[in-house]
Amino acid sequence: MLSIQDYHQKIKSKIDSQNYLQQPIELYEPIRYTMQLGGKRLRPTLTLLACDIFNGNIDEAVNAALGLETFHNFTLLHDDIMDKAPIRRGQPTVYKKWDANRAILSGDTMMVLAYDCLLKSPKDLLFDLFTVFNKVGKEVCEGQQYDMNFETTSSVSIDDYLEMIKLKTAVLIGGSLHVGTIIARASQKHAQLMYNFGEKVGMAFQLQDDLLDAFGDSSLFGKQTGGDIRANKKTYLYLKACEVSNSTDHQRLKDLYTIQDENNQAKVDEVITLFEKYNIEALTKNLMEDFYKEAMSFLQKIGLDDDKEKALIGIADTLMKRNT
Repeated sequence: MLSIQDYHQKIKSKIDSQNYLQQPIELYEPIRYTMQLGGKRLRPTLTLLACDIFNGNIDEAVNAALGLETFHNFTLLHDDIMDKAPIRRGQPTVYKKWDANRAILSGDTMMVLAYDCLLKSPKDLLFDLFTVFNKVGKEVCEGQQYDMNFETTSSVSIDDYLEMIKLKTAVLIGGSLHVGTIIARASQKHAQLMYNFGEKVGMAFQLQDDLLDAFGDSSLFGKQTGGDIRANKKTYLYLKACEVSNSTDHQRLKDLYTIQDENNQAKVDEVITLFEKYNIEALTKNLMEDFYKEAMSFLQKIGLDDDKEKALIGIADTLMKRNT
C-alpha cells in the first residue's frame, strides 16, 4: 500500500496537469483558483486509499477521485454564497474575490467537469459509479437545503440536525470510499461496509468542523471563527446548549440567534461564553466518540489485515483530532 502522502501527491499531480485556464478566462479563472487552494483533499484521498486497500489499480481511480474533489469544491463555491462566507482555506472565497454570478457559473462548470472526470473511469464500472455519484450528489443538495431551512425555523431538533449533516457532509465521505471500493472491484458487501464506515467518520468530521468554527484558531482553521454563530446556524453546539441550559440562558440564546448582524463580535463572544458555561465542547466530543465507535464496528466487519485497518483508523483519528 502507498502512504497517505503518496495519495496526496498523485491527486496534486492530477490537479496540476489539468488545463483550467481555458476561454472565456472569466469562467475558468475561479475554477483554477479554487482547485489550487489546496485543502485536505480528504475525499479523493479516501477514494485512492479504498481502491488500494482492496488491491485495485489506483491509477484507474485517479480520475474518479478528481471528479469527487471537483464536485466537492463546486458545492463550496455555491455554499459560500449562500452562507455569505468571506474566507475559505485562509483565502477570499470566489464570490468575494470576484462576484456571486461568476461563483455560480464557475461552480456549474465544475459540476460538468466532475462528470467528465468520472467518465474516464473503467467503462464496465460506469453505471455503478454514476449510481453512487448521483445519489450522493442529490443528497448533498438536500442537506444544503435543510441547512438553509433551519436558519428560518425555530423547531429544529438535534435529530433533524444530525440528519442534515449526514446528507450535507457524511454521505460524500462515505461515497468517496464506496467509489474507490467499486473501482477495486470488491464485493458489494465490502463496498457497503466501507460506505457505512465513511459515513460515520463523516458525522464526527462535521461535528469537529462545528467545534472549530466556535473554538478554533481562524489562522489555522482557514475560515472565519464564529461564522456559524454570525449566520445563526443551528448547529449541534447551539441545539445542545438550548437543551441543557436553564430557562434564562435558553431564552438568551434564542434571542441572540435572531440578531441579523454578521459583524457583531459581541454576539459571537456571548454565545461562546454560554457554550463554555454548559461544557458544550465536551458534550460534542462525546457524540463524536459515539460516531467513531460506530465507524469502528463497521470497519471490523470488513475483516482487513492489520496494516490496512490501521490505515483507515489513522484517517479517522486524524479527522477527529484536527485543528484545521
